[in-house]
Amino acid sequence: MKQTLLRIFSWENLYAFLKRGLKVFLFYLAVLSLFRAFFIAWMHEYIAAGTGGADILLALVSGTRLSVQSAGGVMLFVMLPALLGNLCSLRMERRVLDLFNGLALVVLSILYAASFPYYRQFHSGFHQLMFNAANDDLYALFVSLVQEFYLPVRLAGALLLAWGLWRLLRAFLRWDAPSLLPARGSRLRRLLGRALFLVGWYVLSLLIIFGGSLRWETAVDWENAGVTRDAFLNEAILDDLQAVYRGWRMNGRLEACNGLDFTPEQIRALAAARAGRPADTDDLDVYLQRTAQGAQIEKPRHIFVIISESYANWPLLDKYKDLHINDGLRSILAGEDSDYCRSFLPNGASTVSAVTGVVTGFADANLYLTTMPEAFAAPYPTASAPQLARLGYQTNFWYAGPATWERIGAFTRAQGYEHFYSRGDFGAEAPGSVWGCDDEYLYDAVLNGIADDTPSFNVLLNVSNHSPYTIDLDSKGFDAERVRQALPPEAQEDKELLRELGHYWYADRELTRFVRTVKEKYPDSLIVILGDHADRYNIEKTPTMYERYAIPFVVTGRGVHKGLLLPDAAGSQIDVVPTILEMIAPRGFSYEALGGSLTRDNRRGVNYGFWITHEAVGQADTVPLVPQGIDSETPAFDEPAMQQYIDTIRSISWWRAKYGPILDPALLEGRE
Repeated sequence: MKQTLLRIFSWENLYAFLKRGLKVFLFYLAVLSLFRAFFIAWMHEYIAAGTGGADILLALVSGTRLSVQSAGGVMLFVMLPALLGNLCSLRMERRVLDLFNGLALVVLSILYAASFPYYRQFHSGFHQLMFNAANDDLYALFVSLVQEFYLPVRLAGALLLAWGLWRLLRAFLRWDAPSLLPARGSRLRRLLGRALFLVGWYVLSLLIIFGGSLRWETAVDWENAGVTRDAFLNEAILDDLQAVYRGWRMNGRLEACNGLDFTPEQIRALAAARAGRPADTDDLDVYLQRTAQGAQIEKPRHIFVIISESYANWPLLDKYKDLHINDGLRSILAGEDSDYCRSFLPNGASTVSAVTGVVTGFADANLYLTTMPEAFAAPYPTASAPQLARLGYQTNFWYAGPATWERIGAFTRAQGYEHFYSRGDFGAEAPGSVWGCDDEYLYDAVLNGIADDTPSFNVLLNVSNHSPYTIDLDSKGFDAERVRQALPPEAQEDKELLRELGHYWYADRELTRFVRTVKEKYPDSLIVILGDHADRYNIEKTPTMYERYAIPFVVTGRGVHKGLLLPDAAGSQIDVVPTILEMIAPRGFSYEALGGSLTRDNRRGVNYGFWITHEAVGQADTVPLVPQGIDSETPAFDEPAMQQYIDTIRSISWWRAKYGPILDPALLEGRE
């Protein structure tokens, strides 16, 4: 017994066990990397024309970094049971290793064999649709797999591949590799060698946790891995385990969309009241029909909607003007060709909600649209791109990050955008963070990509004003000391806050440069500026609800003037496109919208948790609704009208996005 304990807790046993774990890790990393390389070579016909060797190399390198995490996960799956076996005997550990390596390799090989036909079928790696199989006709699915995808042959090939890899791994584990530590020498030298060995394992653990990086700021994961300009290569970056994990996460988000507690009868009444017509049809789209009242400005040649990351409204307040972090936007607002709505809410707490609000025209209503099959079937009638296309505009979506983030590339194209551009299109030399390229490179790409003679509607989504805040602010000219001196005494030593404010300053500077360049190059353009959300940082530790959540809404360009927006206008991101349409569309132009125009009649806004008017803001889920004044402690407030507005926006957004245009109670049968 004593000898057994001495063996178990000896350095030699620990070192040998960790060395076997390192072998397991390296083997699976090599397998996943070789799988990826062969997949790209075999499926090379899916690589778009113009994609070069540099893109393929980038995909291989990025994929290997991501597979460090996958290989680490498999290593834990194998070595943790082996550790229990080691406590019994080395022979038992070997048996456990053989068993669990066999299981892991069978799973990896089957997934790999399935990944080829899966990509050919869906033009994607594994995603959430694979989790919908339980809802299908399983017999029909099995027959299809046998007849169309040669299931027996592929399964036999996968098992043969797994057997070969298993034999190779067994030999690798039994190979007596040279010792990594000095066997002889002074005690100090041996202790130093052991310490370095353990430090090496610590570094490897960080690489596994952070996806091939040593810290989270530069980590690679399934959401930001699509760094090339080629859709196929972006999918190939994800090994099969990462792709399955992506599918599981996205399916979890989809299953979280449990809907809201409204009946079709209630929705019909709410929709009819909003449309100002009788509740005489079950076709919800009828209630969404609008007719433009006539253009308020000359039709612009180009339209730019800038959704700026974390571009909160509070820095525009007078009490923060001495910070000088948004002098650019202040100068734009001072011009006679600009107008501004101060009472404006984001569609949700995250960037993806802003995207869905502008792209689809629906509010955040307990649905994750970028994961829903319904959102990929066809553009919703309220979608922005098809309606602007009917006015003669080419529709473009420009995103500073990877096309794979939240499936934004596939989602925007499914919702009618003719072109989608992402970080992979801007060149690998464009610096940035893990989330995307710096704003200046996004704006330059837009300016260089616009065709002078083709009218265009462009949505721009930038990322620089987002953690991990990697911009070298000193090189950009940020006067940190001036900002620090303008902060309250209790905040002047907050270096993290100063860095955050510096990135807001950078976003403002580059946005202003872009706006001025557009006005000079394309003077007959309309530019709309808004934040994607606020609620990331404030100077005060307990800001007011308004300062914490409001974002700016700015229109500028030829024909825009002070007073174009209603003096008491209020809204949210579902009102962006209706506002644009009412500004530029000819009288009688028919369109569909849930939101309203801030130039005509929109005086309320609502989102996932809050409501707003020109005078007040409040939480949307309290009973009763409680207003918090923006300028005064006792604002004017019509509580029943606001409650009806909240119910209307949420119920229609939920039903139309999930169940379609027909208000049929049968569609709710079986819903939990």
